[in-house]
Amino acid sequence: MRTHRVATPRRYLMCPPTHYRVSYSINPWMDPDKPVDTALAAVQWEQLRDRYLALGHTVEELEPVPGLPDMVFAANGATVVDGRVFGAKFANAERRGEAPAHLAWFRAHGYPAIHEPEHINEGEGDFAVTASWLLAGTGFRSSPAARAEAQEFFGRPAIGLELVDPRYYHLDTALAVLDGDEVMYYPPAFSPGSRAVLARLFPDALLAGEEDAAALGLNAVSDGRHVLLPQNAIGLFEPLRERGFEPIGMDLSELGKAGGSVKCCTMELRD
Repeated sequence: MRTHRVATPRRYLMCPPTHYRVSYSINPWMDPDKPVDTALAAVQWEQLRDRYLALGHTVEELEPVPGLPDMVFAANGATVVDGRVFGAKFANAERRGEAPAHLAWFRAHGYPAIHEPEHINEGEGDFAVTASWLLAGTGFRSSPAARAEAQEFFGRPAIGLELVDPRYYHLDTALAVLDGDEVMYYPPAFSPGSRAVLARLFPDALLAGEEDAAALGLNAVSDGRHVLLPQNAIGLFEPLRERGFEPIGMDLSELGKAGGSVKCCTMELRD
């Protein structure tokens, strides 16, 4: 018998891909020699935004800044839990200008608790929020020290998870929160110790295979019922349905050329 799933209205922050290009390489997905169809990228981004709206969610838009082509990946700019904003501090110089742009948006929108981090972290790229824990990815972008800093700010237990495959350079490329403390993830993306932690915390997790992980299938967003994920991650669709979820395939192939998909484009505003 399938679990009855209930969608919860969400509020998201997104940034249009006005200045999106692949003009440098800071992860294995990025190749400046491969052309990006920027017009198609804009259409794909709009389709994602419009799907959220059609599902009853709210989408706020962050003004894109010239010279910051990766700003479309809004999830990396902060982590918001209970209306408290833990800002980002980017590892790569190419993206560092995004952090103050995000914090300026939160200040302009009246968020009272905003933390400018001491340690490097890339927002929801490496922080995943479940009902019980804050999962903190490390290994490529975010500092292990950011885990303790975020735990202190949010007052929520933070679990460190080490990523070991450079293709899965952010936690949100290797793990997605589905509902409450229910997740799906790709085990080989993690160190042996982190795999053991995940197995202990989430014994009933949906485990993704290599092809679906390589299609960025774990770069997904769930509202508790609908799971928006890359359309090429076809091996995840039936397992999600078996658990009562409704998978919705999205084509974000142009944004995938920079190593991002549904989740990377979507910061959740947990107010």
